[in-house]
Amino acid sequence: MVEKILTIRNHAGIHTRPAALIARVATQYHSSIHFQKGTMDVNGKSVMGIITLGCPYKDKIRMICDGEDEQELATAIENLFERKFEE
Repeated sequence: MVEKILTIRNHAGIHTRPAALIARVATQYHSSIHFQKGTMDVNGKSVMGIITLGCPYKDKIRMICDGEDEQELATAIENLFERKFEE
């Protein structure tokens, strides 16, 4: 299992386009991915789940990846956050 705290770096926060990008990348891997914020825990392969977290600029969320390619998945998602979802 890989756990990381990620910071929202784009000024618009996580809205539909970044959520769709995250889910699209995550579905390319076999491992499961979840995001946690406060008491919420959502499937990282679900666009609607990601959107419901309501993550504005500079917010922090926990990412948890588990499975055979967990490290590769975690790295790919972390890169999206660092590149501000290519916005």
